[in-house]
Amino acid sequence: MTQSLSTVFNVSAIRADFPALAQQAHGRPLVYLDNAATTQKPRQVIEALRRYYERDNANVHRGVHMMSERATEAYESAREKIRAFVNAASVHEIVFTRNATESINLVARAWGDANVRAGDEVLITAMEHHSNIVPWQLLCARTGATLKVAPIDDRGDLIMDDLARLITPKTKIVAAAHLSNALGTINPVADIVALARRAGAAVLIDGSQAAYHMPVDVAALGADFYVFTGHKLYGPTGIGILYGRETVLEAMPPFLGGGDMIRTVTFQGSTWNDLPYKFEAGTPNIAGAVGLGAAVDYVRGIGFDAIQPHETALVARATAALEAVPGVRIVGTARRKASVVSFVMDGVHPHDIGTIVDREGVAIRTGHHCAQPVMDRFGIPATARASFAMYNTLEEVDALVAALGRVRALLG
Repeated sequence: MTQSLSTVFNVSAIRADFPALAQQAHGRPLVYLDNAATTQKPRQVIEALRRYYERDNANVHRGVHMMSERATEAYESAREKIRAFVNAASVHEIVFTRNATESINLVARAWGDANVRAGDEVLITAMEHHSNIVPWQLLCARTGATLKVAPIDDRGDLIMDDLARLITPKTKIVAAAHLSNALGTINPVADIVALARRAGAAVLIDGSQAAYHMPVDVAALGADFYVFTGHKLYGPTGIGILYGRETVLEAMPPFLGGGDMIRTVTFQGSTWNDLPYKFEAGTPNIAGAVGLGAAVDYVRGIGFDAIQPHETALVARATAALEAVPGVRIVGTARRKASVVSFVMDGVHPHDIGTIVDREGVAIRTGHHCAQPVMDRFGIPATARASFAMYNTLEEVDALVAALGRVRALLG
């Protein structure tokens, strides 16, 4: 699969595409290092949204007039772009949702309720985002199944021997992050899929953090489900993706009922639309899909073979620089990691770190990052997290370190 159209990487030119990066924060140039929460949007995405609302704003699939046909064409063109982006076999395998959270809930409800029973087991990992924990807890509560958790070590690496031991004939599904939002760990998802397959278990991979940092090839990966969210992929909020293998989606009952997911409706009963529309009830986020399609075009135009070395350099620079700051400890030192550097500072609460560096123009995230079990594993209430995207620079890493010097100067 070809993911890149260019190997030339010009960070200054890329930054010029993102209007939000040109602003100041508290009288200083903005340094935006909160990309794991959401990325900024390039002009190409903003323009796609504007163009849709100015020219093509109509409902899809239901009209024969010009604007409805244009809206439908733009919406379905975005689906094809996303199919190619993840190398799915068919557009029937690409379902639009609100976000990755809804995608996981859809699987837990539609697939889980149909396939999981009392005595079965659901396996997740100890580094999961709450969105890949709570839906499975709810499924287990509904069905009487048991939730199992594969542990992580002190570096934040998944302990694969323990995961393999926890996969048993009772395991119905394994759900794991591709890339941890709290630690930056890149999980060996192909190995996870292979272990689950040997036991006859289904697999869901949460690619919310991975999809904008590295190529995703769902055909090669072999998971039953792969989910990600648009707003982290330089696209709009309110749009997410569920990839599901076509045969698996065909066998699943609908998640929500209403318009567009039906073929026929009578008071005696209803029949369902073809894939992927069976899972897209009601008027969708048409503009969001169009904007996400534009974001995919943007990322593919730059190419992951150009993006990844740049982001790797950012993480390496941040890791080395933060390790040199007195009293700072990095949380999450996995052998393979990307995009995220979480840390704590002796005697300073992460929220105070975030507040002070913000006054220096540096935006980072502080808290448990919707991963409270990760914090519990490391015996801390929260971390400060710097997370990187392709438009960040080495100079911005230096600005973060300088801002941390201000934290120490103020709080001792």
